[in-house]
Amino acid sequence: MKEAGIGMGLVLLAFLTWIADWTINLLVHNAKLSGTHNYQDLAHFCFGRTGLIIISLSQFVFAFGGMCAYTVIIGDTIPFVFSWLIPGLKDMPVLYLLGNRHFMIFVLTLVVSFPLSLLRDISKLANASLFALLAMFIIVLAVIIEGPSVPEELRGSPELNWSLWNPEMFQGVAVIAFALVCHHNSFVIFADLEKPTLDRFAMITHLSTGVSMFFCAIMAIAGYITFTDKTQGNILNNFSPDNALINLARFCFGLNMFSTFPLEHYVAREVIENYFYPDNKSPFRSFLLTSTLVGISLAISLSTCDLGFVMEMTGGLSASVLAFILPAACFLKLSPLNLFSLSHIPHWLLLAFGVLTMVLSTSLSVSKLFEGGDAQTC
Repeated sequence: MKEAGIGMGLVLLAFLTWIADWTINLLVHNAKLSGTHNYQDLAHFCFGRTGLIIISLSQFVFAFGGMCAYTVIIGDTIPFVFSWLIPGLKDMPVLYLLGNRHFMIFVLTLVVSFPLSLLRDISKLANASLFALLAMFIIVLAVIIEGPSVPEELRGSPELNWSLWNPEMFQGVAVIAFALVCHHNSFVIFADLEKPTLDRFAMITHLSTGVSMFFCAIMAIAGYITFTDKTQGNILNNFSPDNALINLARFCFGLNMFSTFPLEHYVAREVIENYFYPDNKSPFRSFLLTSTLVGISLAISLSTCDLGFVMEMTGGLSASVLAFILPAACFLKLSPLNLFSLSHIPHWLLLAFGVLTMVLSTSLSVSKLFEGGDAQTC
């Protein structure tokens, strides 16, 4: 909402939810046409080794960007909770480190996230999905309840409450795309259906994307009309550090990251191993890859507080490829009709939209970084 304005933000959220729903189903349709069973095989079937490189790189960037974003979130949440639970923490010898963002990111990554990332079987983290759903509900509820009672000095400019649009709307597209992209999981979900038909899968995607859009919308509206131009990438950072309900939300958010981080890391590591070493899996190599990936994501998260910037870059570089460009390109490749048939106009428009989003959102985000805009350093 901050990037696009509340009017255009809601339009983009509804439009991109519809696009996500359409392209998730389009991917499964493409898989049926090609006889493939996952995204990598589909891209490889359609475009050969070039397609495999593009999908592998996009999935890696998306997963690795998620690792960086989730590590930033740990630093945004857990230190606040400790500072609230232990009055006068910042003046205590040694213990003051529990409220230090950099120290907590470093320790919690090495002690919790890194060991969990070494797991070879991510099914052990399956129960975390239920907690993640509960945690997200608590976070949304906390923002809705506490937003109206925020002190005046924390509020943004009231003139911007109902702004129709802002020039940075393409950066907003990247953030929304980052939130909605689950295309790489669609094949697994389709295969797990008791009766895997396109109609049943379409019903599931309509429901899931619709629910996601609803919660994103009420969260965004409740946060933006309170903080407007002061809205941060992590909306919980806008609230007072001693707000009890918000600190519960921060705790839930941070705790959720301990299980979400390994899931993203698993994807990033698997992409590398499947591309370079498809027939030669080595536990020692996996350990080295995990150490390298976790170490780099840790270094990046220590250098920035700006969750929004991380999401913009990840969404611009990879989500646009996964959700817009490749689904349309694969369909155009597989369709038995003439490439420039009138029925292909929506797919060409989707392809152009994806390329435009990727180029503009990424260039604008990089430009903002070098101009010293909203991108924060810590």
